[in-house]
Amino acid sequence: MIDIVVVLRAEDAVLDFLSVLTDDHGGETRVILGDRAEILTLPAGTDTAERLALLSSHVRPVTDGIAAPGPEVLAGLLSRAGAWHDGHNGHGDHDGQEGPDAHDGQSRETVRVWTHSPADNRRSRGRLGRDTALAHAGRPGDGDAGDGGPELRHAVGYSPYLQFLSDLDRPMTRRLIGAKLDFVNGSCGHLLAERDPDFVVQTPRVPAAERFFDADPVERERLYALLASLDDEAASVVDPWEFGSSPYEEQRLDATAAWVREGRAGVEGPLVEVGACEGALTRRLAAAGFTVRATEPNSTFRDRLATAFAGSEAVTVDGADLAELAKEDGPPRAAAHLLIEMLYYGQDLDLLDGLATDHVFVALEPEALVSRLRPWLERSTVWRADEETVLVPPRLETVCAGRAYLSKRGSVGLLLRRTAG
Repeated sequence: MIDIVVVLRAEDAVLDFLSVLTDDHGGETRVILGDRAEILTLPAGTDTAERLALLSSHVRPVTDGIAAPGPEVLAGLLSRAGAWHDGHNGHGDHDGQEGPDAHDGQSRETVRVWTHSPADNRRSRGRLGRDTALAHAGRPGDGDAGDGGPELRHAVGYSPYLQFLSDLDRPMTRRLIGAKLDFVNGSCGHLLAERDPDFVVQTPRVPAAERFFDADPVERERLYALLASLDDEAASVVDPWEFGSSPYEEQRLDATAAWVREGRAGVEGPLVEVGACEGALTRRLAAAGFTVRATEPNSTFRDRLATAFAGSEAVTVDGADLAELAKEDGPPRAAAHLLIEMLYYGQDLDLLDGLATDHVFVALEPEALVSRLRPWLERSTVWRADEETVLVPPRLETVCAGRAYLSKRGSVGLLLRRTAG
């Protein structure tokens, strides 16, 4: 048995994969260090202390530019580490240690690959987990019918936003927990005080039970996109937030469209939907008889949005963001601007003052409404708020075909009206 553990940094191998490093099969373990694009071999027969000592010497300070090396580089590293038995088996050596030899006609060792979750909330690890899966999927199996290559598993790790349905759980013994803590205190002391949240080591990052899951390519991509919700990579899959299949999202969108319809009854003019994504709400607004200008800065989402409404007389699509809309001057004024579940990106709320409208519909989760929007409204001399409208209450819901579940936090609407002054 050969285990190949693919991690971003050396300490990750101990924090999330110690049960793999100390598996009682007694075989060789190869650790691919993504930040260095290097392979570290932990020889068969070495005990826990010896293996941790080898890894300890590779723990580095946090520096700028630490990133996953990408699928192509990882495919080469996996090949050199022995993930696939190619006919020529041209494994080079690394760190002075030769790769495995394969001999025609002889039995081959079973290989298992382990890596980070594509939904790791540390984007550098999530990207490496996803890229490792892409590299793994792009290589041939061992030649047996139906063999897709070595099995690949992801570590659940610390997951503050999702609860995972795991396929393999390994509780740590007191001895292994002691080894983990000694490794952290002895080799990663500087990371206990690290300020970067991607690299700090705190209690939740040192699990007492290591959990792993299998995932098919669709699940992996959806998990990766779901945790990329605040950056452009969210568009790496269609409908990353599952607006088209989630009962919660369907209720939220229906309620939002009804709220806008009631709030704009009898008022002429187009709506401007800011951050329309792929048009889940836009379709409902158009069906209700509104003329909609749907704006979407993300080019991938915008292309899907434009395709969905190609030829529509009710919907126009462009790439303006909130800052650009606030600078627009002159007619036509909109009946209302819609800021629906999109004020989570650190926008300057004073930009709302420049919008060419007297009405703004804002929808946010309750906590953000209280902590972010209400204090700003109390200071504003331009806007006043109507009563709050609960569009949908919180709900627990599965995502990614049931691989995980999370809390949808509810949505509250607030209609802002420009003051006379």
